[in-house]
Amino acid sequence: MVKKETKIKFGRSTVALRVFSYVFILLFTILCILPFILIISASFSTEGIISKDGFGLLPKGPTLAAYSWVFRYPKMILGSYAVTITMTACGTIIGLFLIAMAGYALQRKDFVYRNILSFFIYFTTLFSAGMAPTFIWVAKYMHLKGSYMAVFLQLLMSPWLIILMKNFAKSVPFEITESGKIDGAGDFKIFISLIFPMLKPALATVGLFLALGYWNEWYQSSLYLGSSVTYKPLQYYLYNIINTANALKGSVAGANVTYTDLPSNTLKMATAVVATGPIVFLYPFVQKYFITGITVGAVKG
Repeated sequence: MVKKETKIKFGRSTVALRVFSYVFILLFTILCILPFILIISASFSTEGIISKDGFGLLPKGPTLAAYSWVFRYPKMILGSYAVTITMTACGTIIGLFLIAMAGYALQRKDFVYRNILSFFIYFTTLFSAGMAPTFIWVAKYMHLKGSYMAVFLQLLMSPWLIILMKNFAKSVPFEITESGKIDGAGDFKIFISLIFPMLKPALATVGLFLALGYWNEWYQSSLYLGSSVTYKPLQYYLYNIINTANALKGSVAGANVTYTDLPSNTLKMATAVVATGPIVFLYPFVQKYFITGITVGAVKG
C-alpha cells in the first residue's frame, strides 16, 4: 500500500510572508536587470534620437552604427580578445594555485612565521607605496615597461584574496594534515592531494575575483603598455575607441559640421556590452561556490 504524501499546511501569516518575499525578490530582480536592458537597447539606438529623447527599454531608430565602430578593425579586436582571454585564464589558474598555497601555509599551526607574514600582508591593505614608486620599480628595476608581464604579475595575487583564502582554510581540520604526515606524505603532497580538493568554494570565489580583475583591467595597461604592443587588452582597446570617438566628435563640432549621427553615448553602451558579455556567463557556474566561499571567508576570524 502506497502512502500518500501529507501536505504541510501553512498559516495565513506564513503564506503572506512568503508572498511578500517572492514579490520583493521579483521586483528587486527586475530592478537589477533593467540597467542591462537599457544598455543593450541604447547600444542599438541612433545617437541623434538618444541625445534628443533619452534612453528606453526598446531601441530607438535601430542601427548597428555603434557596433560598426567597435568592430571596424576585426583583427585588432580579435587580438585584444585573445590577449585578455589568455591573461585571464593563465592569471586565474596560476593565481589560484599561489593564493591557495599562501592561505594554507599561513593558517598552519606548525608554521612558525605565520603571524609575522600575515601582519605584513595585512599591512599592505592599509598602506601602499603609491603609483610613482610602483611605476619606477616595475619600469626601471624590473624592466617590464612595454611588456604584458607588467600587467600580468601585478594582478596575480592580492592581500585581500590571500586573507580570504587563509580564513577559509581554517575550516579545514588540521588533523587532515597530521594524518598525511603519518602516512609519510610531504607538505606539497598533502596540499595537492588532501587540502586543495577541500577548498573548492574558496577557489571558486577567489577565481571569480581574479578573473574579473584581469578581464576589467585597463589602468595598468595604460601605464605600462601604451602603444608599445600591437594587441592591447580588451578594456584598454575599447577605452581608446571611446576616446577617439569623443576627440573626433569634438573636432567635428569645432568645424561647424553636423555630428548627431556620430556615435558617442551609444558607443559607450556598445563597448559595455562587448566588454561584459562574455564574463557574465562565468558567474552562473561558480555561483553556489561563490556564496559559500565569501560567507565562510568573512565570518572566520
